[in-house]
This record gives sequence, structure tokens and C-alpha cells, in this order.
Amino acid sequence: MSYCNYVQWVPNSDVVVAQNRTNLCVWYNINAPDKVSTHKIKGEIEEIERSNGRTEVIVDEGINTASYQLEEALIGFGTAVEDRDFKKAIQTLEEQELNPQTEAMWGELAQLALDDEDLATAERCFAALGNVAKARYLRRIHKTATGITTNTGQDGMQHWAVRAMLAQLRGDYTRAERVFVKQGQVGEAIEMYQTLHRWDDAIKVAEQASHPDVDQMKSDYFGYLRDSGQEETAAELKAKEGDYVTAINLYLKGGYPARAASIVKQHDVKAGGQQLLERIANDMTRAGMHERAGEFYEMLDQLDRALELYLQGKAYRPAVELARRAFPSKVVKLEAKWGDWLVEQKRVDQAINHYIEAGEHEKAIKAALDSAQWAKAAQLVEDTLNGDVAKPYYVRIANHYRDKRRYDLAEKYFVLAGKPNEAVDMYTRANKWEAAHRVAVRFMSENEASMLYINQAQEHERKGMFGDAERLYLTVNEPDLAINMYKKARKFDQMLRLVSQYRKELLKDTNLHLAQQLEMEGSLREAETYYCEAGEWQSAVNMWRANDSWDEAIRIAKFHGGTQASQRVAYAWALSIGGAEGSKLLTRLGLIEQAIDYAIESGNFDHAFELATNSMKTKLPEVHLKHALYLEDEEKFEEVSCWSGWREEREQRVSCCFLFFDSFFFNTLN
Repeated sequence: MSYCNYVQWVPNSDVVVAQNRTNLCVWYNINAPDKVSTHKIKGEIEEIERSNGRTEVIVDEGINTASYQLEEALIGFGTAVEDRDFKKAIQTLEEQELNPQTEAMWGELAQLALDDEDLATAERCFAALGNVAKARYLRRIHKTATGITTNTGQDGMQHWAVRAMLAQLRGDYTRAERVFVKQGQVGEAIEMYQTLHRWDDAIKVAEQASHPDVDQMKSDYFGYLRDSGQEETAAELKAKEGDYVTAINLYLKGGYPARAASIVKQHDVKAGGQQLLERIANDMTRAGMHERAGEFYEMLDQLDRALELYLQGKAYRPAVELARRAFPSKVVKLEAKWGDWLVEQKRVDQAINHYIEAGEHEKAIKAALDSAQWAKAAQLVEDTLNGDVAKPYYVRIANHYRDKRRYDLAEKYFVLAGKPNEAVDMYTRANKWEAAHRVAVRFMSENEASMLYINQAQEHERKGMFGDAERLYLTVNEPDLAINMYKKARKFDQMLRLVSQYRKELLKDTNLHLAQQLEMEGSLREAETYYCEAGEWQSAVNMWRANDSWDEAIRIAKFHGGTQASQRVAYAWALSIGGAEGSKLLTRLGLIEQAIDYAIESGNFDHAFELATNSMKTKLPEVHLKHALYLEDEEKFEEVSCWSGWREEREQRVSCCFLFFDSFFFNTLN
């Protein structure tokens, strides 16, 4: 029982209680496990209590405890049976309604009563079960035993007639026969078997006892069989008697030509003549028993007809054996037909040898391939086929070994098939580059190998397998194709790696070109990297300046050109802003003094004066001095008069003017 979480015997009884989920199951008769009483419960069984003539199953339902009372009478039945108190057992069952449980108990009690030869009890049990025939027969036995006891004073239950009747009741007819024969009551034994329609046993008893009516019994039995259409049984009876012709005719009449043929073969029957034999053969043919008919015709030495019937019945083995003996020229054709039939029956592996015997080599090869006998197929191709005929088979064999990763065999058969390119492709897909190169060099021209590798590389490229594609391109010395592949895939690092390795002279131009392309696309950070790799950091600075990213421009200028370069960029930034804002920028950057110096060195004294005035007035005398020196060097003495027009800065510049004039006159005198 599934999901059983409780099982227990009821105390002092043969009753079993069990729980299956929410079912309380009770077996009042353990000898009938299929007869079970069930009750729905809501909890778990705790125990079984039996006291004061009551038996209860206690169930814990959580908050409450429930009890389920069992049938005490049915529980008491088991005790009565165990004590062999059949009267009490009957009394217990009579108080119960007939249901599957009590029906099983009545049956058990009936069997126990029969074993104890308590005929009255057994009769009552069978009557309760509705088995009137057994109940009446038991009453008959009981009356017989009682009459014998009354008439003879002996125990009637031990009389041979009663013993025979009890044996028949139990179905032990052999024992009943022995009882009858032992007492010389052969007629009773025969009558028993005839009543049961067991004519063979009845005749057997009669023959053993040399009964005078044996022949009549046989005749009557044969007539009964013949009239009731039991030709097979009648034929068996005649065959046992040695009347083979009659047996054969009966078999044929009943539609058993094979049994008739067996009689002929076993006993070499000739009495019926050729006509009877032909009839047997024709009946087997009409019944579709071609092989048996062929054997029969072969026995009759009609070999052509036998061979024909063998073939009709697809019995190729006896057909070939007959042909080897009588028709050698037909053996090859029969072997081929045999192979074709086996293929139709999906027994392809068995067809191979028959095709070989027939010389049908291609069919044999196809059969070997279809039945997955690859080694045998390969051997057959190598031994029997040549040229273009063999190539398709080599390709199929090679594909199989490739799928099974038997690359050495796959290579062998790809080459034999004239397809070394397939072997190369196989090795490249398996990342066996050395093997692929070996096959390509050995079996393909340089151009063929190059085209194959390039095509395969392009296929890998389409699938995104760039590493494999690169290996293929480089194998055929085509680094430019690999470089272009990485360019199209925008894998610039891999592209530059190949350029540096195979086209060093183009490395700077490539970096520069990439930087310009990325700048146009707006990828400024990547463009900066490639500008710097090309040594064109000034272009990177200009790129950031053009995109108003002055901080980035200053960073690059300082890293690659030093402090002076970064100051120039900062100055340019301040210049682009102009005025006080530019000065504030330079002040924020801590570059006012450097910016003033740079403006002086660049000859932009107006901007230098502006920066000094706004951000570093202590620098003004130096600016005036350097401006004067600049004018002296440029011999622009006529611009000296401009000094009188500088009203705002006159006092600051006086000392500088004196110095200028002193220098001027000194140079004039000299």
C-alpha cells in the first residue's frame, strides 16, 4: 500500500489496521488482501484499543480525538477459524450482510471445511456463496457417506466411492481414476471421463483395462469428432492408430496441409499416390505456406517448382542451397535478390555478404554504410572500386570519421576522394593548424591553398572568429588582409599589432590616419591615443583646443612638451578669452608670470602690459625695459615720441625712458 504511515495487528486477532493518507484501512481477512474496508479520517492513527467486547481505532485530529469502532463479529471470525470452531464461525458470518469482506470469509471457511472433510459446513458455505452446484454435490457426498455408514457400520467417509467423489470435487481426476481402477470400477472411471468429455482419457483407461468396448468407444469418439468438425483431433487419433492416409485427408479437410505433409515425411507415406501428394502441395501453396510447400516439392523431386515456391515465400536460404545443388548458374542472381530483400526488411547488415557473393560491390558498400560498418565499407571501396566511382563513398566515409573526430582516417579518405581542401577545412575548424598546413602543402598548389585559406579566413571573419581568420591569412602570407579585417571590425589594437609586425614603415601613418578618423567620428579620447602614438601630440592639443577642451590640451602639452609647451597653451587659452577674464584664468592656473614672459618673448608687448597691469604690477618695469630694448634692437627710434603720450603710466615708465635715452645716445656717439 502506498503512502502507508501506520500498520498494526488488532490485539489477539488476525485483523490488520493501516492508514493511507486520509484513509483508515481494515483487513478482516488477511488471506484476502484485495478485500479491504476503508473509512475516511482527518488525522493520524494513535493506537488500537480493545476492551469490553469493543475494538476502537483512536485517531488524533489535532484539537480533538476521534474513535472508529471495528466490526467485532468479523474480528471474532478469525479467532473462531484459528480455533477450528466452524460452528461459531458460521454463526458469526450469518449475522453479517454479504459483502466482499464476508464473501471472502465464507470462501476461506469453505476451503478449511473441505480440508477437514466437514461436509455439512462446506455445504453451508457454498450455499451462502450461491454456488448451488457444489452445495448439492456435497449433500450428495454426505448422503452417500451416511448411507454407507448406516448399511455397513463402517466410516462412510473412508469408502472408495466417497473418496473418489471428494477427489472429483477438488478437481483431482487422476486420483479419482486411481481409486476407481483400484476397486475394479473401470466403468466408473470411464463414465467420469466421458461425462467430462475427456474421451482420450476414457479410451486410455479402457485400453489399459482391456475393456471389451474399446473399439466401439474409439469409433464413437471418431464419429463425434468428425461430425463436430474437429478434423485435427480426429486426424491425430487416426495417426496414432496408424491410418495415415485417413489422417492426411482429415488434416487437408480441416485446413492443416502442413500437418499432412509432416505425416508424409515422418512415415514416408506412399499409399495415397501422387494425386494425394499433389493435393498436399497445392493446399500448402494456397495457404501461403510457400517454404513448406517448396520443401514438399523438393521431397517429390520437383526442383523447379520447389525453387519457384521458395522464392514466392522469400525463403532465400533453402532457395540458394537448392540452387547450389541443382541450378549453379542461378546462385549469383539469387544472392542479389536475397540481399535486396534483406534491405527491404531493414536488415541491412545481413545483406552485405550476399551482395558480395553476388558481385554487387556498390550495393554491398551502400549496405555497409547504411548499417554503420564504416571500416568494412572502406575496405570494400579500396578493394573493388576505382576512380571517380569510388570518390562519393570516400567522401561519406571521411565525413563520418570527421564527425567522430578520427581526423587521421578522415584525412586519408578526403585525400582519396580528391578533396584535400575538405581535410584542410576539417583541421582548421579543429584548430589543428600544423596538420592543415601539412595537407595543403602536400596535396594542393600554392594558388589553390592560398584561395582555400583566404576563403576559410573570410568565413571565420563573417562568424566573428577573428583569431582563426588571422592565422589563416598569415599562413598564406597575407597580413594586409588580416590588418584590413581588424580595421573593418574596429579592433584597432589588433590592427596596429599586425602593422607594427609586418608594416613597420606605415605604423606612424596608420596611427595618424586612425586618429584623424576617430576625431571626425567624435571619439576624441581614442583619437588622442593614436595621435600620441604617431608622435603628433601637437595635433592632439589642437584637437582638444578646437573642441574647447583646454584642460585636456594643457594636460597633453605638459606631458609631451613640458612646462613651456603647457604655458603656451594656457597663454593661447587666455588670449582666446581676452581681458581680465584671461588674466583671471592664468592667475587660477598660476601662470601669470610665465604668460607675461611668453608675451614679451613673442613681441606682444600690449598683451604683456595688459597682463602685468591686471595681475602682476610688479612686473611692469621689466615689461617697459624689455619693450625699450626690443625697440632699440628694431631701430624704431621714431617711436620714442610715443612715450610723451603715455599719461596714465608716465610716472611708472620715467625710469625706463631715461635708461632708454642713455643707451640711445651712447650708441649714437659710438
